[in-house]
Amino acid sequence: MPEDTFYAKGKGNNGFIKNLDVCDFNQLDGECGMFQMALYRTTSGKYYLYGCCFGGTKSGVMITDVSDPYHTKFVKYFQLVDPQEYPTTTSPKLQIADDLMIVAMSAGSGPDALVGNQDLTNVKCETGIRIYSLKKDPENPEFLSYWDCGVPHSIGVHRFMYNGGRYVHLSAECRGFEGMIYRIIDIIDPKNPKEIGRWWAPHQYADGFPGRTFDPSAPHVPAFMDKGWMHGPPFVVGDKAYLGYSGDGLYVLDVSDVTRPKCLGNLHLHPPFGSELAGARTHTALPLPGRDLVVVTNEGERFQFFGKGQIQHPQAMNNLHMVDVSDPTRPTLIAEFPYPEVPKDFPYPNFNVMQLDAAGPFGPHNVHEPMSGKPWLEQRGDRVYCCYFHAGLRIYDVSDQYYLKEIAYFIPPNPNKKPEDSFFPDFKGPRNATTEDCIVDDRGFIFIDALDDGFYVLKMKN
Repeated sequence: MPEDTFYAKGKGNNGFIKNLDVCDFNQLDGECGMFQMALYRTTSGKYYLYGCCFGGTKSGVMITDVSDPYHTKFVKYFQLVDPQEYPTTTSPKLQIADDLMIVAMSAGSGPDALVGNQDLTNVKCETGIRIYSLKKDPENPEFLSYWDCGVPHSIGVHRFMYNGGRYVHLSAECRGFEGMIYRIIDIIDPKNPKEIGRWWAPHQYADGFPGRTFDPSAPHVPAFMDKGWMHGPPFVVGDKAYLGYSGDGLYVLDVSDVTRPKCLGNLHLHPPFGSELAGARTHTALPLPGRDLVVVTNEGERFQFFGKGQIQHPQAMNNLHMVDVSDPTRPTLIAEFPYPEVPKDFPYPNFNVMQLDAAGPFGPHNVHEPMSGKPWLEQRGDRVYCCYFHAGLRIYDVSDQYYLKEIAYFIPPNPNKKPEDSFFPDFKGPRNATTEDCIVDDRGFIFIDALDDGFYVLKMKN
């Protein structure tokens, strides 16, 4: 048995690692984890990591100084809204560029395991984006404005893109439409954001169908997850936008006129991909820098959601796909990413049956998203980083788009928490280590956060 490492969670609980070194582990304040993260580099060269609170009793942003990646320093918890006044409002996603921090606000919907059912009649909420300036003091963001999506008690805004400049590209709820659509916000004046464009799949325009009704605050169920709706982020490069659109797969849009995006092409992936009990059937569409290639993902799911006996049927495969978009009117699936390598001393035969009494909806989650307007991020087009839920961080060499190779992994140690100590005490399933989001900086350091835990800093051995 290997000697216990500094990040071990109990005797012998070191996790599993290949071709990576762990530089640091930071437990934040120990009261909540993080969901989406964002990096920011100041003009003086300091690096800060911002992460949206996930689990526990807090909702807001966690701020950590990561200038020294071997000795990261938790700075503070930054509260966005008063939880007593806005008890259902959360802030799951954020983006940082051009000295602005933009945070998505949500107040309902999502999987039933996260939301549950409650009377929302007299509950105040925010469902839009909040915009802050980091220029004067990155440890104390300055509030500039709030833009509301117009649909209270809904998922509001989910994963979105801001690459600096004038436009914020949202996956957002919109009155009259079922499920999130693509909405473009002009922030030329960040104190006065305005919507200037939108696009949706035709079947989403519910007001265009006689007698059609839906409840935007209802918890997501498998039947809803099969439908075509914008998950995002809407990834914009030049005059093209690439949209991960759940049950509709990949859409490629012409956004040369941001006031009127137009569909160029579509690639359906569901079925056969996209498990019945998984998350967004198509989650992310990531253009690789400098290449006519898009990595498209089907979201898996956290096994913590599933109690014994809940899984009744075989689950379809969730995976990462390589798509050629050299002709945007004909996006073409050209390769599949390999199944994550199972460590030789791993206690389970594979990740599908791990800790469950049936094969679960195993699959990937978030990928590192290089953006040209964020020079502090790694911008490589030959490498893909993916937090693969309980299979940990996976790193791929994609220099040959037809021969995709896994080159490194890190499965964190299990958090060793009793349900009552968990950030998610109502989860019924196994308490394994689960990775959520990843970021790679221009120095080569990799940041990953873990469900029911803090975050790790990693670096490739070579």
